Amino acid sequence: MTMNTPTNPSVEEVLKKKTSVGGKGRSWKGWLSALVLLAVAGVAGWYYLNSSSTSAQPTYQTQAAKRGNLSVTVTATGNLQPLNQVDIGTELSGTVDAVLVDTNDQVKKGQELARLNTTQLNDTITRMKASLASTEARVKQSAATVKEASTNLNRLRQLNKASGGKLPAKAELDSAVATLERAQADEAVSKTSVVSAKAELRSAETNLGKAIITSPIDGVVLARSVEPGQTVASSLSAPTLFTLAEDLAKMELEVGVDEADVGQVKQGQQAEFSVDAWPGRKYPATITRVSLGSTLSDNVVSYLTTLAVENADLTLRPGMTATATISTDSREDALLVPNTALRFKPAFGGNGGGNGAGNGASSGNNQAGGSFLSKLMPRPPGGRQRTQPSRPEASVGNSEQRVWVLEEGRPRPVSVKTGITDGKMTEIVSGDLKPDMQVIIGSSSAAGAAGNVGAGR
Repeated sequence: MTMNTPTNPSVEEVLKKKTSVGGKGRSWKGWLSALVLLAVAGVAGWYYLNSSSTSAQPTYQTQAAKRGNLSVTVTATGNLQPLNQVDIGTELSGTVDAVLVDTNDQVKKGQELARLNTTQLNDTITRMKASLASTEARVKQSAATVKEASTNLNRLRQLNKASGGKLPAKAELDSAVATLERAQADEAVSKTSVVSAKAELRSAETNLGKAIITSPIDGVVLARSVEPGQTVASSLSAPTLFTLAEDLAKMELEVGVDEADVGQVKQGQQAEFSVDAWPGRKYPATITRVSLGSTLSDNVVSYLTTLAVENADLTLRPGMTATATISTDSREDALLVPNTALRFKPAFGGNGGGNGAGNGASSGNNQAGGSFLSKLMPRPPGGRQRTQPSRPEASVGNSEQRVWVLEEGRPRPVSVKTGITDGKMTEIVSGDLKPDMQVIIGSSSAAGAAGNVGAGR
């Protein structure tokens, strides 16, 4: 009996057999290609995850907290004015005979500046004098008439007494009494006319004096708006012929302070200002008055503020536009930090113990965690989703905030109480912040950039 020994089939026969049985099965070459591609994808994903984790570490910009002087200022613009400026006009109408001064001339009080034609005024004075003389003569004439009537009345009364009342007739005696009273009344009228004539003469003489225009102060002529031969006419508003300034060595600067800043501005505060005529030069000034009334211009409310200015070298002139910087508050040897440090906030929460960066990284890994396939999915560089800009932290008090200091490459929060600020630097009143500590003012990475969006003072 012959026995058939079974032989092992070759791999090729098995594969052919499976292929024939499966009908649509894959070839062994296809499976091998899939395995190779899966291995390559795994290596690429591992490399991508590790490179993303490395690039997620932020780079911080810092600046040392330092001591220094801080000044809070308010800026305003205005114009220079003399302390005492006088506009000189005329109350009379007439022709200008002479102008005796010009612009920039120094004048003394009582000095003649100009003269009007006085021909008519002199004629008026002559006429008033004649009228006064006439009324005075009438007074004398009335006095003589009174004297005559009084003598006649006395004579008749004596006759009446001597005749026992028989002479003169009663009608004649009454007529003498009436004549005396009329004479006395005429005398009173004449005296009144004298008073009126004297008043008219004084007015004419006053007008003659007004025809000569003189300086009321010691000062300088700023402007002249009249020429010889010009006719001037008086009205309810006297025409301005000259503008005088009393003393240009002392001037005033009138500026408009914005309503948002007027609460900080007070009398006695120091300031400095500059003018375009002398670039680079600063002039000192002192606030003398802050007006309570407001001024509205182009829907902007401002308050007129006056500053006293010394102008001993006479380099400043009336009307110059000046930009004033008013010092409202100042600190010396104060601990200062940049305002950007108060606005900075990392994207991660941090635990305040100096290891916030590690927590943030672990938090990012947890957020990126999941299945292996999810790790292989394409993600933005940084290994974490981009977060929304952080909102400013709520301050505990009116001036209590938080800054972040860099210690061993990691940010640590420090609570501080702030004081005044000039818009760039802020005073630190109290807290754990010390001089030379490196406060974080920004971050260059994507995560740090998101954290750098905050709110400061």
